[in-house]
Amino acid sequence: MKSTELDLDNYRQLLKEYLLTNNETALYHAEQFSRLSVQHNVSPEEIIHIHIEALKDLYPDLPREISDSLNFLLEAMISYGLALQENQFLREKQSELESEISVAASMQKTLLSTVKPDVQGLDIGAISVPANHMNGDYYHFVTNKENKLGIALADVIGKGIPAALAMSMIKYSMDSLPESQQDPRAILESLNRVVERNVDPSMFITMFYGLYNPEDETFSYASAGHEPCFYYHADKKEFEEIQAPGLVLGVKEDTVYQQFVRKVDKGDCLILLTDGVTECRVGDRFIERDEMIQVIKGYIDLPAQEAVEQVFHYFEKLQDFHLRDDFTLIILKKEV
Repeated sequence: MKSTELDLDNYRQLLKEYLLTNNETALYHAEQFSRLSVQHNVSPEEIIHIHIEALKDLYPDLPREISDSLNFLLEAMISYGLALQENQFLREKQSELESEISVAASMQKTLLSTVKPDVQGLDIGAISVPANHMNGDYYHFVTNKENKLGIALADVIGKGIPAALAMSMIKYSMDSLPESQQDPRAILESLNRVVERNVDPSMFITMFYGLYNPEDETFSYASAGHEPCFYYHADKKEFEEIQAPGLVLGVKEDTVYQQFVRKVDKGDCLILLTDGVTECRVGDRFIERDEMIQVIKGYIDLPAQEAVEQVFHYFEKLQDFHLRDDFTLIILKKEV
């Protein structure tokens, strides 16, 4: 509906009534007029134009200053109307994008879901919470006929949909590996070739892969530039950093990774994590590693799942419930 199609006579009468009497009924009708204008997509400058025409009809001898000021207002409202239309368009596009991201996040959660297995002699706790809609962290449990437990933990250096796509690629690449291929070193070398060929050079992926063997109670592991993990000695109540040097995935196709192995004693724990745990920020500073260890130590005697959840809630509260990075924490506790 254009301004020429609006009831100018009615608006003129409402304006005249209000100017003469300050009657609130006229204000009510003016409000109804505004609502009708919105329904018919009448722009702000058209409303101003109607007002100017009605005022000139009522007062043909308006002072030049007032007439000029009204024309000035009309020009300002034309610019305002254009800016408003652009803003509304951007808001609609943002709403569409947020809806698509929400669907993508739901799909990612389904695609990357993993089942926490029951492994004899192990108490397992795991939590992974994205900072935003899409998770740039990934963890996955793999079991085989020998009851060995494989644990993959990865972190994309980047965020959003590209990171989510990279995580999906890692997951399905792992699913395609033969069951006979269990060594952490071999798994990282296979995934490194996949990432090097298929991921943009500006995006890197860190990864830690471990294999727990319940028969000899050993944990074999290798790392591709991932955040150092920890071993907790229950008898001494001390944490030891698990060192495993290795280049991040995707840098060189022929990268060779080192594999390490250690015995897991009864009551001891393996703590696997991403940098969303170690690089928790409080205000403008990162917490110290010793602070982080003390927090985990405070909950380490709880059942593993309760422990990881309590640690997460502690750091979530510490950051005013606004995570700055994806948070993933896994605790494997050797039962006594």
